[in-house]
Amino acid sequence: MAERANRLISEVWARGWDEKPRLEPDYIWRAGSKGYSPEDESSIRSEEEVVDFRLRLERLCASLIEEAQLNALGHTMAYGQLKNAVRKRHALGRLWREKPELGRTPIAAPIIVLGQMRSGTTRLQRLIAADPRHAGTRFCDSHDPVPATPDLRPIKAWAALFMARRINPWLDTLHPFGPTRTDEEIGWLSAALSPTAFEAQWHIPSFLAFSEARDAGPLYREFVRILRTDAAFRGNAHMPRVLKCPQFAEDGEALLAEFPDARVVRSYRDAQDVLASSVSMVASQMAFQSDRHDLAALENEWARKMKLRDQRMDEALSAFDGTTADVRFTELGRDWRGTMAATYEKLDMGFNTAAEHAMTREQTRSRSGSHAHHSKIMKEFLA
Repeated sequence: MAERANRLISEVWARGWDEKPRLEPDYIWRAGSKGYSPEDESSIRSEEEVVDFRLRLERLCASLIEEAQLNALGHTMAYGQLKNAVRKRHALGRLWREKPELGRTPIAAPIIVLGQMRSGTTRLQRLIAADPRHAGTRFCDSHDPVPATPDLRPIKAWAALFMARRINPWLDTLHPFGPTRTDEEIGWLSAALSPTAFEAQWHIPSFLAFSEARDAGPLYREFVRILRTDAAFRGNAHMPRVLKCPQFAEDGEALLAEFPDARVVRSYRDAQDVLASSVSMVASQMAFQSDRHDLAALENEWARKMKLRDQRMDEALSAFDGTTADVRFTELGRDWRGTMAATYEKLDMGFNTAAEHAMTREQTRSRSGSHAHHSKIMKEFLA
């Protein structure tokens, strides 16, 4: 389907039936902010946050144009994601301008799952969030952080996942999705133009270098406002939210500055296994958006990224005074009950029967899903 879509889009542009959208910041800004006023972006946010977003958009567009080597489908998907980021920014700004109390909703101290991508963080998040005393972020709410009544986001997320699965048949093999299933808050960070979702789709080294050297504070101030709004809308602000995103490993200092009272669970997995699984996932996303299939470069980049994230997690946690627990991927796989009971004890949370029963149901659901097939993905990527 991806190949057919790529050919069709190319044909449409070649025949002049539709304009090829430009990956230029001003062009994207006009398209994404249509129907909104300038105050919708700027009234609730600091000048620093406004400048940060505009600069991120400028640098990301330049990297996409100069480095990504996108095909027609990849170009279309990049344009759509950036336009939607601008639109969500204005929609959230309008919501907070009209109802400023939403972005200031008091919330319980969260539980943060910190670890490398593909190190078991999703499993940990879903197990802990299954506990009736805790809350998790629904995929549909991460995908679209702008609440509305009636809430049609589960239906929209179902449609988006249907199309994504048609384009990328490996999607659920590497990360099982569900419209209302607990999932990472990657959509909230992407709405603020964090590189977290973009680096897993496109070759954008200059934007990554820019982001890695830049203060992540503005991203997480936006993130916290979205979390508070989501908690108010879902009515679970009193429950500890179990937060998880691979980008947290890189931005631990900025994240923990916003949540100094958080509990932290750090996951560990063998580095070679993490690298193999990470490259599989990224390859599956890049394969249909670009004709640039350089496996050696991909492996080198993610080995570098893993080293950076380990270093930054160590630094962030060394300065963190809160409660922490370490979880080994192999131990979680061998004895999840014992591992979770020990983790709860370290976090001083109390592992009770209700939590165990809820986690058992989550385990059963996870076992019935798809599993990684790295060799097949690599063969397809290099074809």
